[in-house]
Amino acid sequence: MTEYLHGVHTVQDIKYHIVWITKYRYKILVGRIAKRARELLIQGCKARKVTIIEGSIGKDHVHMLIAAPTNII
Repeated sequence: MTEYLHGVHTVQDIKYHIVWITKYRYKILVGRIAKRARELLIQGCKARKVTIIEGSIGKDHVHMLIAAPTNII
């Protein structure tokens, strides 16, 4: 069952698909850089109460499927 976000007068289930691509598609998101990027994304989402549903870091891009309240996006 889908978990809905409840506001005072609203019920919502909104998901955002976000993709970041490195400039010129340079393949720099490997090793320690990829690990640090993952840590920063998780930390930022926790601070803003955003739920990461799925995510992956490729060599030249980042994919994230997130659920967030509409008042912060």
